[in-house]
Amino acid sequence: MGDMLKVSNSPHVRDKRTTAGIMRDVFIALLPASIYGVFNFGARAALILIVSTVSAVVFEGIYQKCMGQKLTISDCSAAVTGLLLGMNLSHTVPWWMAVLGSAFAIIIVKQLFGGLGQNFMNPALGARCFLMISFAGQMTSFTYDGVTGATPLAYVKNGDLSMINVKNMFFGNIAGTIGETSAFWLLVGAIYLLVRGVISLRIPATYIITVAALVTLFGGNGFDITYIAAHVFGGGLILGAFFMATDYVSSPITVKGQYVYAVLLGILTAVFRLYGGTAEGVSYSIIICNLLVPLIEKVTMPTPFGMGGKKHE
Repeated sequence: MGDMLKVSNSPHVRDKRTTAGIMRDVFIALLPASIYGVFNFGARAALILIVSTVSAVVFEGIYQKCMGQKLTISDCSAAVTGLLLGMNLSHTVPWWMAVLGSAFAIIIVKQLFGGLGQNFMNPALGARCFLMISFAGQMTSFTYDGVTGATPLAYVKNGDLSMINVKNMFFGNIAGTIGETSAFWLLVGAIYLLVRGVISLRIPATYIITVAALVTLFGGNGFDITYIAAHVFGGGLILGAFFMATDYVSSPITVKGQYVYAVLLGILTAVFRLYGGTAEGVSYSIIICNLLVPLIEKVTMPTPFGMGGKKHE
């Protein structure tokens, strides 16, 4: 009788696709921006991506082996976490920081809370925030073409729009982390996920539109296309909106909840960027909203059929 009821951890995907298949699709979708990051920043970027990805897989295998658990490294979830973390790092960081970040993402954020489906926040972003707090100087130092300088968002923060080139921002010829600079190649990967049905536009589109609307209303520049485009294509908004905010485990499962979640993401990101001490805000926004997901789902969960209706005398 017990064999007739199979219980498993989330995410529950109600089709023929497996978790491993979905993770492979996400990994494939991240490759165009990753490859461009290596082309843009050189061999050092390749080293960081490889180290973060491999170490994430190794840490998952070691932890599960030590705990006597079934090895799940073949589902590609650890590889996706490691690659996402690497894409969120500057190519100038020491390689050991990538290893430390992978260890935090896999062991602290993911495995200690029960593994895939049980983590309360996106592991890669949790690790990035950990590294940002621990090594702020190294995590915010960016070099492009051998010159250390500010990112476009930093120029926007300082009100210097003359330094903004929207074309360079869209195609990725700018300073930044390895995987966030090229909006074009990130969108190519996002289209692949949309075509494959892995994600929908609900969260990313609502998130991006909310940010664009709020910086237009409260940014002090009005409807300035350059200013709005800098916020949309700059920093980690595209990467976060399509590849991390849509994480099955740490985002709402209800349709209404996904819209609420995305609007909250947009509000927090705009507040951090416009009024915070740094030019970015995507990572902290997603982490905070991950923590709010249980409440969002509770509020937006549909009423079961036959329950909650008015009683007739």
